[in-house]
Order: sequence, then structure tokens, then C-alpha cells
Amino acid sequence: MIRVSEVSKTYGKGEAATRALRDVSLTIAKGETVAITGPSGCGKTTLLHLLAGLEEAEKGEIWAGEALITQLDDQEIAKIRLSRMGFVFQTYHLVPVLTAWENAALPLIASGVSTKEARTRAMEALKEVGLADKAHRYPSQLSGGQNQRVAIARAIIGKPSIIWADEPTGALDSDTADQIIGLLEMLNRHYGTTLVIVTHDPKVADRMSRIIRLQNGRIVHDGGAAL
Repeated sequence: MIRVSEVSKTYGKGEAATRALRDVSLTIAKGETVAITGPSGCGKTTLLHLLAGLEEAEKGEIWAGEALITQLDDQEIAKIRLSRMGFVFQTYHLVPVLTAWENAALPLIASGVSTKEARTRAMEALKEVGLADKAHRYPSQLSGGQNQRVAIARAIIGKPSIIWADEPTGALDSDTADQIIGLLEMLNRHYGTTLVIVTHDPKVADRMSRIIRLQNGRIVHDGGAAL
């Protein structure tokens, strides 16, 4: 599903340049659950952003299915993200003036789906994450765990083949974090959704079927056992 060949990324120029990734190659198969781990500044989030087409690689190739996203323009990449990908971030990125169902519906509305259909599907997605009764509440009226569930509803509303999650439990207490990871695992089991999580938490990483560990911009471990 995702193929990466000799990808590198540098921020800045000259003496101020920082090499975030160095000749990274990997393949992520459909239905895998993958944790990307490593110390702060090792390139975890940069790798996730490149895989999802949120940033451009300095060199190398990244394939999403049959699409070589490193050669597509921004509009073409945006279409792939809307049709195939879902995103979950640590800070939720919910719009504060929109209700839970309106936040969940945003990807559909952005892709041209009617408001009526978007609302129906948003309610279904919220039910999937256990928040149907909170559909008309605003982010300020919800707990951190509930807001993350809204973010997951938004991520799955377009029935993506892959979900990218960047530290999805970083702002949550341990019990709520466990629930959120359990929800993502359920989506993987029931729908075969590929799951790629950037995390610093070894407990989260150990629940994935595969762990990729980065250090100084390179892959130093790729397998099923944590280090």
C-alpha cells in the first residue's frame, strides 16, 4: 500500500541545516498496524508527514498504492488524502465554533458531499466512536478523550484505507489513552484499516503488530518486537 524508497528530508540551509531523515526505505502493507517510535527529534513526525503527503521529500520516492505522490501537485495529493486517508493528531484540530457532528463532517463537505448526507454520515461515525449522544456539543463542552473521539470520527467518515495518527494519546490520561488505542485497533480489525501511529509511549507501540524505530533520521529497528 505504502512504499518508500531512499527518502531524505532536510530543514534549513547551510550551517543551520538539520537532516531530519536520511535515505529511509520501507513498505507498509494493507491492514498493518505500525508504530513509529524513537527519541525526540529523530524524524518520527517528519516521516509521517511525508508518507501522508503533508510535506515534500527532498529526495526519494513515496508511493500510495499506484500513485507516486512525490511527483503529484498539491491538488492531486489533496484528492488522495480526502479519498484514502484519515488523520488523528495530539491536539485534535477541531473547529471550536462547530459542533461534534459538524467537525466530523468536514472532510465530506470539503469533497462536495451535500450537508444532509454529510450530517447523516457524521452521525453514523459518531455512533461508531460512542458519541452519538454528544453530536450537538461543541469542543469546549467535551472532555479531551471525547474530543479525540470526534477527531477519530472525522478521520473515518470517508472510510479511508489508512489512518495516520501523530501522538494521538499524548494529551490524555492513561485510561483514556487505552480507550482511544482500543478504538483504533477495533477499526483495524473490523474494516482492515491500515494504522500508522507516531508515539513515544512504549505501551502504545507494543500494541501494534510492527514497530519502526528511528534514530538520527534513520531506521534502526523494523519488526514486531519492541526495543
